[in-house]
Order: sequence, then C-alpha cells, then structure tokens
Amino acid sequence: MEPLTLKLKQAYDEHSDAIFRYCCFKVSDREKAIDLTQDVFVKVWQYLLAGNEVENMKALLYKVARNVIIDEYRKKKFDSLDTMSEAGFEPSDTTQVDAISIVEVRLLVERIKELPDSYSEVVFMRYVDDLSVKEIAEALGEKENNISVRIHRGLHKLKASITQTP
Repeated sequence: MEPLTLKLKQAYDEHSDAIFRYCCFKVSDREKAIDLTQDVFVKVWQYLLAGNEVENMKALLYKVARNVIIDEYRKKKFDSLDTMSEAGFEPSDTTQVDAISIVEVRLLVERIKELPDSYSEVVFMRYVDDLSVKEIAEALGEKENNISVRIHRGLHKLKASITQTP
C-alpha cells in the first residue's frame, strides 16, 4: 500500500467511530451521519492527495467534520432532532450496563443538546469524544484559552440545568 493510503486507513481505523458519533450528535440522524462521516474521509483523502501535510490527523478530521456538517445545515434545515438513541448512540452491551445508567446518560445527552451550540459542541468533543483542549482548538480554529473558557462555562450551565428542579 502507498503511504497516503496507509495514513488514511490508519486514521479511519482510529477515528471513524468518534467522527461518526460527532456527526450523530450534531444531526441526530444515523443515515445522514454515515453519509457525513464518509464525506469527511473523502475530503481528507483529497486533502492528502493534494500534497498537504497533516500534523494532527484527529484535529483535521474534526475540523473537516464540522465544516461538512455546517455545509449540510446550509443545504437543508432540519425540522426536528431525534434523540441520541434513535441516532444509534447506544452502549454496545446493555446487559452489563445498569438501566438507570442508560437513562441518566440519555438525560445528560439531552441536557448537553439544550446548551447553546458554542458550549454543547466543546463539551461533547471534550467529554464524549475525549479530545484535548489543544485538539479542539485546532479543530475549531480558535485559541486554547477560549476553548477552556467555553468548556468551563458549558459545564457550569450544564450543572445548573441538572440541579434545577422542574
């Protein structure tokens, strides 16, 4: 295999599940997320073929994913968002997971979705996809300090929304 093919295959093996989850979180449509994930890797392949160097593949993938999702939203407004479970975000083996934990995770994901987009995106990337602040900053094209502040404020808003009694 050629070096570029190996590089893309390795990136796909390591990051495709996380990119798919990110796309699912943003569009809440499993089939659309599959298409968007494919688009991300096609665009990265084209970027590599053009001779561009990549220092941080994970950050590049998230940056491309974010842009692909923005393009998708520009093409078509979504009327409603489905829950994460309908988008295919489920634990792989529910027999080992306590049912209460599943409900708590679903509620938490719904609360994250209720945050303003600037907060929900960074909280999701940090705590669901386990990206570092530096990787998020690279993916979003922002300073690390700005990302840290948004994560902190997002967590504060998330905590406040969880502790509020209806």
